[in-house]
Amino acid sequence: MIQPNLKEIKNAHLRIASYINKTPVLTSSNINEIAGCNLFFKCENLQKVGAFKYRGASNAILKLSKAELEKGVATHSSGNHAAALSLAAKKQNAKAYIVMPNNAPKSKIEAVKSYGGIITFCEPTLVARESTLKAIVEETGAIFIHPFDNPNIIEGQGTACLELLNEHKNLEIIIAPVGGGGLLSGTSIVAKGIDKNIKVIAAEPKNADDAYKSFYQNKFIESINPNTIADGLLTSLSELTFSIIKKNVDEIITVSEEAIIFAMKLVWQRMKIIIEPSSAVALAVVLSNKEKFKNKSVGIIFSGGNVDFDKLPF
Repeated sequence: MIQPNLKEIKNAHLRIASYINKTPVLTSSNINEIAGCNLFFKCENLQKVGAFKYRGASNAILKLSKAELEKGVATHSSGNHAAALSLAAKKQNAKAYIVMPNNAPKSKIEAVKSYGGIITFCEPTLVARESTLKAIVEETGAIFIHPFDNPNIIEGQGTACLELLNEHKNLEIIIAPVGGGGLLSGTSIVAKGIDKNIKVIAAEPKNADDAYKSFYQNKFIESINPNTIADGLLTSLSELTFSIIKKNVDEIITVSEEAIIFAMKLVWQRMKIIIEPSSAVALAVVLSNKEKFKNKSVGIIFSGGNVDFDKLPF
């Protein structure tokens, strides 16, 4: 699979600009004081569907031909990608077939339905997800759009970092959370493409540290029974995202569940915005390693703000 580049991400940004929210970059003098550095938060929690995923989904949909769109798109996802693809397809009057596990959170099922996604439920296993999706694709001819193992998706996700660096040109470090690696891949391509001296750091929960292990052992290690509050980061990397991360990312740092919850609560309290645990992982990395970031200018990508209010950790 061909790796995206900075030029393609810039083209993706032009393509999707009229469909997405140009999310704000917020700062907090109070959190800067606590962290001992200057933090610039790219708020993808304020993106459509409440997550950066809408960027990639929009780009992938807009790159399809009219004939392909007529057959619709399909994916398996219990999270933000399902909602993002459903809305992006709806905007183009295309059908979105979504395979979701039967134990998916009610709030996420309702979100997908509200965006026009056509849901098929399956058992909560990867085998069931893939076999159910395969049957739907064979029956409908819909185009499978993977949540992260897709260059068009990665191009779209990279546009968040592009906007961040267009607005704040002197950042020394950029931190993004890592699950499947789509956001991190796009972020790292942009950061290194604009200035190879920008340090790109991935943030990952200790309880779901497959990317950390893969990166430092230099071989692909799959995630086995991850158990973290950061439910958006439970997925393993793909060969595509791993190859991009190996090339462009400087460091992967893991954090505890307690550190994630503390960072999430801090943002809610001090910034008065809602972020999900997966977003908080990036700030937790800074707060848990203050000496490393002391007096630096640091960009943090808040990946999303979709929270189950019935299961808050605080």
